Amino acid sequence: MSAEAARTVAYEKDLDLVKIAPGSNPPVCKIMDYGKFRFEQAKRDKEAKKNQHVIEVKEIRMSPGIGENDFNVKLRNGQKFLKEGDRLKVTVRFRGREMAHTEIGRDLLTRFAGACDEFANPDKDPKLEGRNMYVFLSPKQTVVK
Repeated sequence: MSAEAARTVAYEKDLDLVKIAPGSNPPVCKIMDYGKFRFEQAKRDKEAKKNQHVIEVKEIRMSPGIGENDFNVKLRNGQKFLKEGDRLKVTVRFRGREMAHTEIGRDLLTRFAGACDEFANPDKDPKLEGRNMYVFLSPKQTVVK
């Protein structure tokens, strides 16, 4: 159908002539109520946005000389973050002469990752960058029924 004939049909039905695929040869058009189409599109987008979950990266900082109870508190908080579906960055900060004993921080991070084993998988081994050593933990995917 020619563009003029399609425009006439759309005008008679009090609807809009909308180009669906303008790049094709010949261009593809559709007769519809464009205002209603845009409203429904916005409604679908809003519904999809409501159902999606944004994954955040939470961070827990420790020092190599952390006490046992403090470690347990940080561990509980980390497990809570992982249960909520967030990624976790666990950082050990070395100060002064602590840099000579980075193996203490590595052991601390592997112990933390081992304690979170049922909730998360470590992305990589602990990595030393400057005065900080860190490891990323990603939550395990749970099957929702």
